[in-house]
Amino acid sequence: MISTEAELRSLIGFPSELVEHKVIPAIDHNCRDFINKSPFVILSTSDSHGKCDVSPRGDAPGFVHVLDDNHLVIPERPGNKRIDTLRNILSNPHIGMEFLIPGLGETLRINGRASITKDMELLKQMAVKERIPLIGIIVEVEECYLHCAKAFFRSQLWKPETWLGKEQLPSPAKIISEHAKIDGATPEVVAARLDDGYKNRLY
Repeated sequence: MISTEAELRSLIGFPSELVEHKVIPAIDHNCRDFINKSPFVILSTSDSHGKCDVSPRGDAPGFVHVLDDNHLVIPERPGNKRIDTLRNILSNPHIGMEFLIPGLGETLRINGRASITKDMELLKQMAVKERIPLIGIIVEVEECYLHCAKAFFRSQLWKPETWLGKEQLPSPAKIISEHAKIDGATPEVVAARLDDGYKNRLY
């Protein structure tokens, strides 16, 4: 087992000068443009004990609002009410984010400190179909940098010709049914609940 950074460095080496200097402490015009064109962001948080969680957020491009060079806000849309990310933020404000744009291999990574807002004037700006989010996640930005596309080239994520056919995909309803083990929660019942949520409760 590797237990020290020195051991890691002896195997992996050190980043180039370009990589060392690409991190900036605020949202510049390049980052703002990237965020405005991104329909999907992954949030990474942990609680005060270090228990980690990764959670996706998605909406129309630009759904994450840049407030100024050091702050952005993410609307909290209806979900499964587990509120893992939100509970973590209450006990540990540190957050990592990765913004994706379909078809682009490079991603934008932003690290900072998060808080939860219920400022109605702010939240009104993020209403969809006249539905105002109840809360939002405000992030005070500490680091911004572009991440290279190697993972996307290796995975061929954006190449539809490499995707599995629908008949080969895992069944979410079957997985949830077998994991939950609740009487009456058959794959068919779960599938109907999922379908209803996707059609009627996105906002």
